[in-house]
Amino acid sequence: MEAPRLSLPDAGARERDDAERVETLATARRKILEEVGKRIVGQRSVVDLLLIALFARGHGLFVGVPGLAKTLLIHTLADVLSLRFSRIQFTPDLMPSDITGTDVLEEDPVSRERRFRFVPGPVFANILLADEINRTPPKTQAALLQSMQEGCVTSGGRTYPLEPPYLVFATQNPIEQEGTYPLPEAQLDRFLFQIDVGYPTASDEEEIVRRTTSAATSSPESVLDRNEILELQSLVPRVPVAPHVVAHAVRLARATRPGEDGARIDSVRSYVGFGAGPRASQGLILGAKARAVLEGRFAAEVEDVRALAHPVLVHRLVTNFRAEADRVSARSIVDDVLRAVGA
Repeated sequence: MEAPRLSLPDAGARERDDAERVETLATARRKILEEVGKRIVGQRSVVDLLLIALFARGHGLFVGVPGLAKTLLIHTLADVLSLRFSRIQFTPDLMPSDITGTDVLEEDPVSRERRFRFVPGPVFANILLADEINRTPPKTQAALLQSMQEGCVTSGGRTYPLEPPYLVFATQNPIEQEGTYPLPEAQLDRFLFQIDVGYPTASDEEEIVRRTTSAATSSPESVLDRNEILELQSLVPRVPVAPHVVAHAVRLARATRPGEDGARIDSVRSYVGFGAGPRASQGLILGAKARAVLEGRFAAEVEDVRALAHPVLVHRLVTNFRAEADRVSARSIVDDVLRAVGA
């Protein structure tokens, strides 16, 4: 039996109150969490960040050891939201055309006329899972850059738009580095969040074992469809943000730059080669807006910005050799930044 659909007013009606949209999105979040929970045990903070990225129209980089259901979570979300899902297993021999698609030469059986036809690659989906993205060379990794930034693909001199919503969720194994290629900083900056996926708690792991070693459980049901998602995504940019909240986000980003505000933070000055750029400030505010409306609030606050500091900033910090030698992580540096830039 299909879950009851959420009732949304006509998308073209100008007079619809944004407060109603906020309530709709908050209701949708609760139902999405319930349906995702039919397959995924625990990992609540990971699911919350995934939803914030989705409604903020941002891409996510999932970092965690194998076996933590990263792939299953993203696939489950696509099912719950009735979105087209595609998965690419990144390998060292993967070519850019294996991602974007390629032109093939065809001959008309009647006229014998030959012409090229574009065959779309797996990038043509609503949610693209780039599994173990660091296992392929930078040339192939870069094939995703245009689609992530511009929402389109260029092949054979022609540009093909991708159907919105379009989101890339990539996974990366932090412990197995042999045969891997670090992601270029330019590509890392395209990810709104780095989402660290940790081990489950003891009780959650017991539940995982029970579920996966017994008879099949119920499948998740659809909560939203593509048009409803696009409508609710359009709400996020309209969420009001006070000037002091924007200023706080900018101060956090600038405090990671060793040549600027970060010069007064010892760990930034000593261990950071390059700090976060303007995309970090933008990501903090967009993420704060999405977090607010998902919780039923039509205003982003400083606490929303600070709650997203780690997923927005960690992967944007380029640490130096001294940080590696002293075993200082980007996460600990962001901790220092949060303490220095008080609320």
